[in-house]
Amino acid sequence: MRNNVKTFFKWLFIAILLGVVVGYTSIAFHFCIEIATKLRGRFPWLLFGLPLGGLFIVAFYKAFKAENHKGTDFILASIRENKPVTTETSFLIFVSTVVTHLFGGSSGREGAALQLGGSIADFLGKNLKLDEKDMSIITICGMCTAFATLFGTPLTAVIFSIEVVSIGIMHYSALFPCIVAASTGCMFAWHLGVERTFFPITGIPAFEPVALIRVSLLAVMGAILSIVFCRVMHKVTHIYKDKFKNPYLRAFVGGCIVIALTYIVGNRDYNGAGMDIINIAFTGKVVWYAFMLKIIFTALTLGAGFKGGEIVPAFFTGATFGNVMGPVLGLSPSFGAGIGLISVFCGVTNCPIASIMLSIEIFGSEGLMFFAAACAIGYLLSGYTGLYSEQKILYSKTRAEYINRKAE
Repeated sequence: MRNNVKTFFKWLFIAILLGVVVGYTSIAFHFCIEIATKLRGRFPWLLFGLPLGGLFIVAFYKAFKAENHKGTDFILASIRENKPVTTETSFLIFVSTVVTHLFGGSSGREGAALQLGGSIADFLGKNLKLDEKDMSIITICGMCTAFATLFGTPLTAVIFSIEVVSIGIMHYSALFPCIVAASTGCMFAWHLGVERTFFPITGIPAFEPVALIRVSLLAVMGAILSIVFCRVMHKVTHIYKDKFKNPYLRAFVGGCIVIALTYIVGNRDYNGAGMDIINIAFTGKVVWYAFMLKIIFTALTLGAGFKGGEIVPAFFTGATFGNVMGPVLGLSPSFGAGIGLISVFCGVTNCPIASIMLSIEIFGSEGLMFFAAACAIGYLLSGYTGLYSEQKILYSKTRAEYINRKAE
Protein backbone atom coordinates (compact mmCIF):
# COMPACT_ATOMS: atom_id res chain seq x y z
CA MET A 1 0.00 0.00 0.00
CA ARG A 2 2.80 2.42 0.89
CA ASN A 3 4.52 1.78 -2.45
CA ASN A 4 1.25 2.38 -4.30
CA VAL A 5 0.77 5.73 -2.56
CA LYS A 6 4.35 6.69 -3.35
CA THR A 7 3.86 5.71 -6.98
CA PHE A 8 0.59 7.63 -7.11
CA PHE A 9 2.18 10.92 -6.04
CA LYS A 10 5.26 10.36 -8.19
CA TRP A 11 3.21 9.94 -11.35
CA LEU A 12 0.77 12.66 -10.35
CA PHE A 13 3.65 15.14 -10.25
CA ILE A 14 5.23 13.86 -13.47
CA ALA A 15 1.90 13.76 -15.34
CA ILE A 16 0.95 17.33 -14.37
CA LEU A 17 4.43 18.51 -15.37
CA LEU A 18 4.07 16.70 -18.70
CA GLY A 19 0.60 18.14 -19.20
CA VAL A 20 1.93 21.65 -18.78
CA VAL A 21 5.15 21.34 -20.81
CA VAL A 22 3.91 19.10 -23.64
CA GLY A 23 0.50 20.78 -23.56
CA TYR A 24 1.85 24.27 -24.10
CA THR A 25 4.30 23.08 -26.75
CA SER A 26 1.48 21.31 -28.59
CA ILE A 27 -0.72 24.41 -28.35
CA ALA A 28 2.09 26.47 -29.90
CA PHE A 29 2.41 23.83 -32.61
CA HIS A 30 -1.35 23.96 -33.25
CA PHE A 31 -1.35 27.72 -33.73
CA CYS A 32 1.73 27.58 -35.96
CA ILE A 33 -0.02 25.06 -38.21
CA GLU A 34 -3.11 27.30 -38.28
CA ILE A 35 -1.02 30.33 -39.22
CA ALA A 36 0.77 28.35 -41.94
CA THR A 37 -2.58 27.17 -43.34
CA LYS A 38 -4.02 30.70 -43.37
CA LEU A 39 -0.90 32.10 -45.05
CA ARG A 40 -1.10 29.40 -47.72
CA GLY A 41 -4.72 30.32 -48.37
CA ARG A 42 -3.95 34.04 -48.50
CA PHE A 43 -0.86 33.67 -50.69
CA PRO A 44 -1.49 30.83 -53.18
CA TRP A 45 1.93 31.35 -54.75
CA LEU A 46 3.49 29.76 -51.66
CA LEU A 47 2.74 26.39 -53.27
CA PHE A 48 5.64 27.01 -55.65
CA GLY A 49 7.98 27.02 -52.67
CA LEU A 50 7.18 23.36 -51.89
CA PRO A 51 10.32 21.93 -53.63
CA LEU A 52 12.50 24.43 -51.76
CA GLY A 53 10.69 23.54 -48.55
CA GLY A 54 11.61 19.91 -49.20
CA LEU A 55 15.27 20.82 -49.67
CA PHE A 56 15.16 22.75 -46.39
CA ILE A 57 13.67 19.79 -44.49
CA VAL A 58 16.32 17.39 -45.79
CA ALA A 59 19.12 19.82 -44.94
CA PHE A 60 17.54 20.54 -41.56
CA TYR A 61 17.51 16.86 -40.58
CA LYS A 62 20.99 16.34 -42.00
CA ALA A 63 22.35 19.23 -39.90
CA PHE A 64 21.20 17.38 -36.77
CA LYS A 65 22.45 14.02 -38.15
CA ALA A 66 18.92 12.67 -38.18
CA GLU A 67 18.64 11.77 -41.87
CA ASN A 68 17.56 8.23 -41.06
CA HIS A 69 15.02 9.18 -38.41
CA LYS A 70 11.98 6.93 -38.77
CA GLY A 71 9.46 9.36 -37.30
CA THR A 72 6.61 7.83 -35.29
CA ASP A 73 8.08 4.35 -35.81
CA PHE A 74 11.16 5.48 -33.87
CA ILE A 75 8.98 6.51 -30.91
CA LEU A 76 7.09 3.20 -30.92
CA ALA A 77 10.35 1.23 -31.01
CA SER A 78 11.80 3.31 -28.19
CA ILE A 79 8.85 2.46 -25.93
CA ARG A 80 8.90 -1.25 -26.62
CA GLU A 81 12.69 -1.71 -26.63
CA ASN A 82 13.67 0.99 -24.11
CA LYS A 83 15.69 2.89 -26.71
CA PRO A 84 16.55 6.56 -26.06
CA VAL A 85 14.78 9.29 -28.03
CA THR A 86 16.87 12.19 -29.25
CA THR A 87 15.87 15.51 -27.71
CA GLU A 88 16.10 17.37 -31.01
CA THR A 89 13.30 15.22 -32.45
CA SER A 90 10.69 17.62 -31.06
CA PHE A 91 12.36 20.64 -32.65
CA LEU A 92 12.89 18.89 -35.99
CA ILE A 93 9.33 17.62 -36.37
CA PHE A 94 7.80 20.90 -35.15
CA VAL A 95 9.59 23.05 -37.73
CA SER A 96 9.48 20.60 -40.64
CA THR A 97 5.74 19.90 -40.28
CA VAL A 98 4.96 23.62 -40.24
CA VAL A 99 7.10 24.04 -43.37
CA THR A 100 5.23 21.18 -45.08
CA HIS A 101 1.85 22.76 -44.31
CA LEU A 102 2.99 26.28 -45.22
CA PHE A 103 3.94 25.27 -48.76
CA GLY A 104 0.99 22.96 -49.41
CA GLY A 105 2.24 19.47 -48.74
CA SER A 106 -0.54 16.99 -48.01
CA SER A 107 -0.08 15.73 -44.46
CA GLY A 108 -1.65 15.64 -41.03
CA ARG A 109 -0.35 16.71 -37.66
CA GLU A 110 -0.83 13.75 -35.32
CA GLY A 111 2.37 12.00 -36.45
CA ALA A 112 4.20 15.16 -35.50
CA ALA A 113 2.26 15.27 -32.22
CA LEU A 114 3.30 11.74 -31.24
CA GLN A 115 6.96 12.51 -31.97
CA LEU A 116 6.76 15.91 -30.30
CA GLY A 117 5.23 14.55 -27.11
CA GLY A 118 7.43 11.47 -27.00
CA SER A 119 10.63 13.47 -27.44
CA ILE A 120 9.79 16.05 -24.76
CA ALA A 121 8.72 13.29 -22.37
CA ASP A 122 11.97 11.43 -22.95
CA PHE A 123 13.94 14.61 -22.18
CA LEU A 124 12.01 15.16 -18.94
CA GLY A 125 12.37 11.51 -17.98
CA LYS A 126 16.13 11.62 -18.34
CA ASN A 127 16.37 14.77 -16.23
CA LEU A 128 14.14 13.17 -13.59
CA LYS A 129 16.47 10.13 -13.70
CA LEU A 130 13.71 7.59 -14.34
CA ASP A 131 14.67 3.97 -14.92
CA GLU A 132 14.08 2.10 -18.20
CA LYS A 133 10.57 0.90 -17.36
CA ASP A 134 9.42 4.32 -16.21
CA MET A 135 10.95 5.87 -19.34
CA SER A 136 8.58 3.77 -21.43
CA ILE A 137 5.61 4.99 -19.40
CA ILE A 138 6.59 8.65 -19.57
CA THR A 139 7.10 8.40 -23.35
CA ILE A 140 3.60 6.94 -23.73
CA CYS A 141 2.29 9.82 -21.59
CA GLY A 142 4.06 12.36 -23.77
CA MET A 143 2.51 10.91 -26.92
CA CYS A 144 -0.88 10.87 -25.25
CA THR A 145 -0.66 14.49 -24.06
CA ALA A 146 0.29 15.90 -27.46
CA PHE A 147 -2.42 13.89 -29.23
CA ALA A 148 -5.06 14.93 -26.68
CA THR A 149 -4.07 18.59 -26.77
CA LEU A 150 -4.17 18.86 -30.56
CA PHE A 151 -7.40 16.94 -31.16
CA GLY A 152 -9.27 17.66 -27.94
CA THR A 153 -9.97 13.93 -27.51
CA PRO A 154 -8.34 13.03 -24.18
CA LEU A 155 -9.82 9.56 -23.71
CA THR A 156 -9.03 8.52 -27.27
CA ALA A 157 -5.48 9.81 -26.80
CA VAL A 158 -5.07 7.79 -23.60
CA ILE A 159 -6.31 4.51 -25.09
CA PHE A 160 -4.58 5.04 -28.44
CA SER A 161 -1.17 5.72 -26.86
CA ILE A 162 -1.43 2.63 -24.65
CA GLU A 163 -2.87 0.42 -27.40
CA VAL A 164 -0.84 1.39 -30.48
CA VAL A 165 2.60 0.17 -29.38
CA SER A 166 1.90 -3.56 -29.10
CA ILE A 167 -1.42 -4.82 -30.43
CA GLY A 168 -2.86 -7.50 -28.17
CA ILE A 169 -1.65 -6.08 -24.87
CA MET A 170 -2.16 -2.74 -23.16
CA HIS A 171 0.23 -1.04 -20.75
CA TYR A 172 -2.23 -0.37 -17.94
CA SER A 173 0.59 0.96 -15.77
CA ALA A 174 0.46 4.06 -17.98
CA LEU A 175 -3.29 4.57 -17.54
CA PHE A 176 -3.25 6.87 -14.51
CA PRO A 177 -0.43 9.20 -15.64
CA CYS A 178 -1.85 9.33 -19.17
CA ILE A 179 -5.29 10.40 -17.93
CA VAL A 180 -3.79 13.10 -15.70
CA ALA A 181 -1.41 14.38 -18.40
CA ALA A 182 -4.05 14.34 -21.16
CA SER A 183 -6.60 16.11 -18.95
CA THR A 184 -4.06 18.77 -17.99
CA GLY A 185 -3.04 19.40 -21.59
CA CYS A 186 -6.65 19.56 -22.79
CA MET A 187 -7.69 22.02 -20.09
CA PHE A 188 -4.93 24.39 -21.10
CA ALA A 189 -5.77 23.95 -24.79
CA TRP A 190 -9.49 24.64 -24.35
CA HIS A 191 -8.74 27.62 -22.14
CA LEU A 192 -6.51 29.09 -24.86
CA GLY A 193 -9.07 28.58 -27.61
CA VAL A 194 -7.97 25.34 -29.25
CA GLU A 195 -11.20 23.83 -30.54
CA ARG A 196 -12.10 20.20 -29.97
CA THR A 197 -12.38 17.95 -32.99
CA PHE A 198 -16.10 17.28 -33.38
CA PHE A 199 -18.23 16.41 -36.40
CA PRO A 200 -22.03 16.70 -36.23
CA ILE A 201 -23.64 13.61 -37.75
CA THR A 202 -27.16 13.51 -39.13
CA GLY A 203 -29.28 10.62 -40.36
CA ILE A 204 -28.30 8.01 -37.77
CA PRO A 205 -30.79 5.15 -38.30
CA ALA A 206 -32.55 3.08 -35.67
CA PHE A 207 -30.55 0.09 -34.48
CA GLU A 208 -32.16 -2.68 -36.49
CA PRO A 209 -30.94 -5.58 -38.68
CA VAL A 210 -31.23 -3.86 -42.07
CA ALA A 211 -29.32 -0.79 -40.90
CA LEU A 212 -26.65 -2.96 -39.26
CA ILE A 213 -26.17 -4.91 -42.49
CA ARG A 214 -25.74 -1.66 -44.43
CA VAL A 215 -23.23 -0.35 -41.89
CA SER A 216 -21.36 -3.66 -41.97
CA LEU A 217 -21.05 -3.56 -45.76
CA LEU A 218 -19.66 -0.02 -45.59
CA ALA A 219 -17.25 -1.06 -42.84
CA VAL A 220 -16.02 -3.97 -45.00
CA MET A 221 -15.25 -1.51 -47.79
CA GLY A 222 -13.61 0.81 -45.24
CA ALA A 223 -11.35 -2.05 -44.09
CA ILE A 224 -10.31 -2.74 -47.69
CA LEU A 225 -9.68 0.97 -48.20
CA SER A 226 -7.47 1.06 -45.09
CA ILE A 227 -5.30 -1.67 -46.63
CA VAL A 228 -5.07 0.30 -49.87
CA PHE A 229 -4.19 3.46 -47.92
CA CYS A 230 -1.32 1.80 -46.04
CA ARG A 231 -0.01 -0.10 -49.07
CA VAL A 232 0.04 3.03 -51.24
CA MET A 233 1.86 5.00 -48.51
CA HIS A 234 4.55 2.34 -48.16
CA LYS A 235 4.83 1.61 -51.90
CA VAL A 236 5.24 5.23 -52.97
CA THR A 237 7.94 5.73 -50.34
CA HIS A 238 9.86 2.72 -51.73
CA ILE A 239 9.45 3.94 -55.32
CA TYR A 240 10.82 7.36 -54.41
CA LYS A 241 13.85 5.79 -52.71
CA ASP A 242 14.49 3.43 -55.61
CA LYS A 243 14.22 6.10 -58.30
CA PHE A 244 15.87 8.97 -56.44
CA LYS A 245 18.71 7.84 -54.20
CA ASN A 246 19.65 11.40 -53.29
CA PRO A 247 17.25 12.69 -50.59
CA TYR A 248 17.58 16.29 -51.84
CA LEU A 249 16.57 15.29 -55.35
CA ARG A 250 13.78 13.10 -53.93
CA ALA A 251 12.27 15.99 -51.94
CA PHE A 252 12.64 18.47 -54.80
CA VAL A 253 11.06 16.17 -57.39
CA GLY A 254 8.29 15.21 -54.94
CA GLY A 255 7.47 18.87 -54.37
CA CYS A 256 7.32 19.48 -58.12
CA ILE A 257 5.01 16.48 -58.62
CA VAL A 258 2.60 17.75 -55.94
CA ILE A 259 2.55 21.19 -57.59
CA ALA A 260 1.83 19.67 -61.01
CA LEU A 261 -0.89 17.42 -59.63
CA THR A 262 -2.50 20.37 -57.84
CA TYR A 263 -2.85 22.23 -61.13
CA ILE A 264 -4.07 19.13 -62.95
CA VAL A 265 -6.81 18.70 -60.34
CA GLY A 266 -7.64 22.41 -60.54
CA ASN A 267 -8.09 23.20 -56.83
CA ARG A 268 -6.27 23.17 -53.46
CA ASP A 269 -8.64 20.76 -51.67
CA TYR A 270 -5.95 18.10 -51.26
CA ASN A 271 -3.11 20.28 -50.02
CA GLY A 272 -2.53 20.58 -46.29
CA ALA A 273 -4.55 18.50 -43.82
CA GLY A 274 -7.94 18.98 -45.50
CA MET A 275 -10.06 19.50 -42.39
CA ASP A 276 -12.44 21.76 -44.32
CA ILE A 277 -13.25 18.94 -46.75
CA ILE A 278 -13.76 16.52 -43.87
CA ASN A 279 -16.31 18.95 -42.40
CA ILE A 280 -18.09 19.13 -45.77
CA ALA A 281 -18.30 15.33 -45.83
CA PHE A 282 -20.47 15.53 -42.68
CA THR A 283 -22.63 18.43 -43.76
CA GLY A 284 -22.95 18.12 -47.53
CA LYS A 285 -21.58 16.13 -50.44
CA VAL A 286 -18.09 15.67 -51.86
CA VAL A 287 -16.90 14.54 -55.28
CA TRP A 288 -16.79 10.76 -55.61
CA TYR A 289 -13.04 10.58 -56.28
CA ALA A 290 -11.93 12.81 -53.35
CA PHE A 291 -10.72 9.88 -51.25
CA MET A 292 -8.47 8.58 -54.04
CA LEU A 293 -6.86 11.96 -54.66
CA LYS A 294 -6.14 12.47 -50.95
CA ILE A 295 -4.35 9.12 -50.77
CA ILE A 296 -2.26 10.02 -53.81
CA PHE A 297 -1.42 13.55 -52.62
CA THR A 298 -0.45 12.33 -49.14
CA ALA A 299 1.67 9.45 -50.43
CA LEU A 300 3.49 11.73 -52.87
CA THR A 301 4.14 14.28 -50.11
CA LEU A 302 5.27 12.07 -47.23
CA GLY A 303 7.04 9.56 -49.46
CA ALA A 304 9.26 12.34 -50.80
CA GLY A 305 10.49 13.23 -47.32
CA PHE A 306 8.10 15.94 -46.19
CA LYS A 307 6.88 15.68 -42.61
CA GLY A 308 3.53 15.41 -40.86
CA GLY A 309 1.14 12.59 -40.13
CA GLU A 310 -1.17 10.17 -41.87
CA ILE A 311 -4.10 10.08 -39.43
CA VAL A 312 -5.89 13.24 -40.61
CA PRO A 313 -5.45 12.16 -44.25
CA ALA A 314 -6.93 8.81 -43.17
CA PHE A 315 -9.86 10.74 -41.64
CA PHE A 316 -10.24 12.58 -44.96
CA THR A 317 -10.09 9.35 -46.96
CA GLY A 318 -12.60 7.49 -44.80
CA ALA A 319 -15.04 10.39 -44.43
CA THR A 320 -15.16 11.28 -48.13
CA PHE A 321 -15.45 7.61 -49.14
CA GLY A 322 -18.28 7.07 -46.66
CA ASN A 323 -20.02 10.23 -47.83
CA VAL A 324 -20.13 8.82 -51.36
CA MET A 325 -20.81 5.15 -50.61
CA GLY A 326 -23.26 5.68 -47.74
CA PRO A 327 -26.17 6.74 -49.98
CA VAL A 328 -25.42 3.83 -52.35
CA LEU A 329 -26.09 1.50 -49.40
CA GLY A 330 -29.14 3.42 -48.20
CA LEU A 331 -27.38 5.45 -45.47
CA SER A 332 -27.26 9.23 -45.17
CA PRO A 333 -24.06 10.86 -46.53
CA SER A 334 -23.29 12.30 -43.09
CA PHE A 335 -23.68 9.01 -41.23
CA GLY A 336 -21.81 7.21 -44.01
CA ALA A 337 -18.93 9.64 -43.57
CA GLY A 338 -18.77 8.76 -39.88
CA ILE A 339 -18.73 5.01 -40.50
CA GLY A 340 -16.12 5.44 -43.22
CA LEU A 341 -13.87 7.58 -41.03
CA ILE A 342 -13.99 5.21 -38.06
CA SER A 343 -13.51 1.98 -40.04
CA VAL A 344 -10.54 3.38 -41.99
CA PHE A 345 -8.95 4.85 -38.84
CA CYS A 346 -9.29 1.50 -37.07
CA GLY A 347 -7.87 -0.34 -40.07
CA VAL A 348 -4.77 1.81 -40.47
CA THR A 349 -3.94 2.00 -36.75
CA ASN A 350 -5.05 -1.48 -35.59
CA CYS A 351 -6.52 0.15 -32.48
CA PRO A 352 -10.17 -0.96 -32.10
CA ILE A 353 -10.73 0.24 -28.52
CA ALA A 354 -9.27 3.67 -29.27
CA SER A 355 -11.40 3.82 -32.42
CA ILE A 356 -14.60 3.15 -30.49
CA MET A 357 -13.60 5.85 -28.00
CA LEU A 358 -12.85 8.21 -30.87
CA SER A 359 -16.36 7.75 -32.26
CA ILE A 360 -17.83 8.84 -28.92
CA GLU A 361 -15.60 11.89 -28.57
CA ILE A 362 -15.94 13.24 -32.12
CA PHE A 363 -19.51 12.13 -32.94
CA GLY A 364 -21.30 11.70 -29.62
CA SER A 365 -22.71 8.48 -28.21
CA GLU A 366 -25.74 8.20 -30.50
CA GLY A 367 -25.27 5.30 -32.88
CA LEU A 368 -22.47 3.87 -30.73
CA MET A 369 -23.28 0.24 -31.57
CA PHE A 370 -22.99 0.98 -35.28
CA PHE A 371 -19.57 2.54 -34.79
CA ALA A 372 -18.46 -0.31 -32.51
CA ALA A 373 -19.48 -2.80 -35.21
CA ALA A 374 -17.59 -0.80 -37.84
CA CYS A 375 -14.47 -0.83 -35.62
CA ALA A 376 -14.69 -4.59 -35.07
CA ILE A 377 -15.03 -5.20 -38.81
CA GLY A 378 -12.31 -2.70 -39.70
CA TYR A 379 -9.92 -4.30 -37.23
CA LEU A 380 -10.57 -7.88 -38.30
CA LEU A 381 -10.57 -7.41 -42.07
CA SER A 382 -7.65 -4.99 -42.36
CA GLY A 383 -5.31 -7.91 -41.73
CA TYR A 384 -1.82 -7.09 -40.51
CA THR A 385 -1.29 -3.93 -42.51
CA GLY A 386 -0.71 -0.69 -40.64
CA LEU A 387 0.70 2.80 -40.91
CA TYR A 388 3.52 2.12 -38.49
CA SER A 389 6.02 -0.58 -39.46
CA GLU A 390 7.39 -0.69 -35.90
CA GLN A 391 3.97 -1.53 -34.49
CA LYS A 392 3.97 -5.07 -33.10
CA ILE A 393 0.95 -7.34 -33.56
CA LEU A 394 1.46 -9.65 -30.59
CA TYR A 395 -1.72 -11.70 -30.86
CA SER A 396 -3.60 -12.95 -33.89
CA LYS A 397 -6.69 -11.07 -35.01
CA THR A 398 -8.53 -14.30 -35.68
CA ARG A 399 -7.34 -16.75 -33.01
CA ALA A 400 -6.14 -16.80 -29.40
CA GLU A 401 -2.59 -17.20 -30.66
CA TYR A 402 0.66 -15.36 -29.94
CA ILE A 403 2.22 -14.33 -33.27
CA ASN A 404 4.56 -11.40 -32.42
CA ARG A 405 4.90 -9.84 -35.88
CA LYS A 406 5.34 -6.31 -37.12
CA ALA A 407 2.63 -4.51 -39.06
CA GLU A 408 3.11 -4.66 -42.82
